[in-house]
Amino acid sequence: MMPTEPAPRSPEMEAPGPLAIPAPVYRWYHKLGAFLLITLSLTIGIFLLIFPWTVYWDINYFALLRPEWHEYWTSTYARGAVSTLGILNLFVSLVEVFRLRRFGRR
Repeated sequence: MMPTEPAPRSPEMEAPGPLAIPAPVYRWYHKLGAFLLITLSLTIGIFLLIFPWTVYWDINYFALLRPEWHEYWTSTYARGAVSTLGILNLFVSLVEVFRLRRFGRR
């Protein structure tokens, strides 16, 4: 058997083209929220990066809460874990700074 040619299509049967998605409208509170997120994550990141390596780390409330946990609290592994959280917060703030371009005019 020979393959047959497809029947010609009518214009009504054509698939519609892609729909145009309107650009989002950003208001002042979107920009303020992004700025506050950047400021908050940057501040928390710097604090968590530096505070575990100061002398105040050994004498805070949580270190004195359970005396038997003091050895774990003052270990460099615990300090490094908290500092890593600070680095992650700094990374989030850096990503949000680059995402501020979404508020620019197109």
